[in-house]
Amino acid sequence: MISNHTMMLNEALEDKLNQNETVELILVDVFEALKTKGYNPINQVVGYLISGDPAYISSYQGARNKIQQIERDEILEVLLEKFVETRK
Repeated sequence: MISNHTMMLNEALEDKLNQNETVELILVDVFEALKTKGYNPINQVVGYLISGDPAYISSYQGARNKIQQIERDEILEVLLEKFVETRK
Protein backbone atom coordinates (compact mmCIF):
# COMPACT_ATOMS: atom_id res chain seq x y z
CA MET A 1 0.00 0.00 0.00
CA ILE A 2 1.29 3.46 -0.85
CA SER A 3 1.47 5.90 2.03
CA ASN A 4 0.39 9.53 1.81
CA HIS A 5 3.10 10.48 4.31
CA THR A 6 6.35 12.07 3.25
CA MET A 7 9.23 9.63 3.42
CA MET A 8 12.39 10.81 5.15
CA LEU A 9 15.92 9.62 4.49
CA ASN A 10 17.24 7.73 7.46
CA GLU A 11 19.55 10.07 9.39
CA ALA A 12 22.23 7.40 9.72
CA LEU A 13 22.19 6.87 5.95
CA GLU A 14 22.34 10.63 5.39
CA ASP A 15 25.32 10.90 7.76
CA LYS A 16 27.02 8.05 5.90
CA LEU A 17 26.50 9.78 2.55
CA ASN A 18 27.93 13.02 3.94
CA GLN A 19 30.92 11.15 5.38
CA ASN A 20 31.59 9.46 2.03
CA GLU A 21 31.44 12.80 0.23
CA THR A 22 33.90 14.29 2.72
CA VAL A 23 36.33 11.39 2.27
CA GLU A 24 36.06 11.67 -1.52
CA LEU A 25 36.71 15.43 -1.49
CA ILE A 26 39.72 15.01 0.78
CA LEU A 27 41.15 12.24 -1.40
CA VAL A 28 40.76 14.37 -4.52
CA ASP A 29 42.61 17.24 -2.82
CA VAL A 30 45.35 14.92 -1.55
CA PHE A 31 45.78 13.24 -4.94
CA GLU A 32 46.04 16.60 -6.70
CA ALA A 33 48.61 17.89 -4.20
CA LEU A 34 50.72 14.73 -4.51
CA LYS A 35 50.51 14.77 -8.30
CA THR A 36 51.50 18.47 -8.39
CA LYS A 37 54.57 17.73 -6.28
CA GLY A 38 55.58 14.93 -8.67
CA TYR A 39 54.60 11.94 -6.53
CA ASN A 40 52.58 8.93 -7.64
CA PRO A 41 49.43 9.53 -5.58
CA ILE A 42 48.35 5.89 -5.58
CA ASN A 43 51.68 4.64 -4.25
CA GLN A 44 51.83 7.35 -1.60
CA VAL A 45 48.28 6.81 -0.34
CA VAL A 46 48.74 3.03 -0.29
CA GLY A 47 51.91 3.51 1.76
CA TYR A 48 49.99 5.70 4.18
CA LEU A 49 47.05 3.30 4.42
CA ILE A 50 49.27 0.29 5.07
CA SER A 51 51.69 1.89 7.51
CA GLY A 52 49.69 4.70 9.09
CA ASP A 53 52.75 6.92 8.65
CA PRO A 54 51.62 10.39 7.53
CA ALA A 55 55.11 11.04 6.10
CA TYR A 56 53.90 9.29 2.93
CA ILE A 57 51.64 12.30 2.30
CA SER A 58 53.18 15.63 1.37
CA SER A 59 52.29 18.62 3.50
CA TYR A 60 51.88 20.63 0.27
CA GLN A 61 48.51 22.43 0.23
CA GLY A 62 47.69 20.90 3.63
CA ALA A 63 47.34 17.41 2.15
CA ARG A 64 48.85 15.67 5.18
CA ASN A 65 46.57 17.50 7.59
CA LYS A 66 43.53 16.82 5.42
CA ILE A 67 44.08 13.07 5.15
CA GLN A 68 44.65 12.79 8.89
CA GLN A 69 41.16 14.22 9.50
CA ILE A 70 39.67 10.88 8.51
CA GLU A 71 40.36 7.39 9.77
CA ARG A 72 42.23 5.04 7.46
CA ASP A 73 39.45 2.45 7.69
CA GLU A 74 36.96 5.09 6.47
CA ILE A 75 39.18 5.76 3.46
CA LEU A 76 39.38 2.04 2.67
CA GLU A 77 35.63 1.65 3.05
CA VAL A 78 34.89 4.48 0.59
CA LEU A 79 37.47 3.22 -1.90
CA LEU A 80 36.04 -0.30 -1.76
CA GLU A 81 32.48 0.95 -2.12
CA LYS A 82 33.48 2.98 -5.20
CA PHE A 83 35.26 -0.05 -6.67
CA VAL A 84 32.20 -2.25 -6.17
CA GLU A 85 29.93 0.43 -7.69
CA THR A 86 32.03 0.52 -10.84
CA ARG A 87 31.79 -3.27 -11.17
CA LYS A 88 27.96 -3.27 -11.34
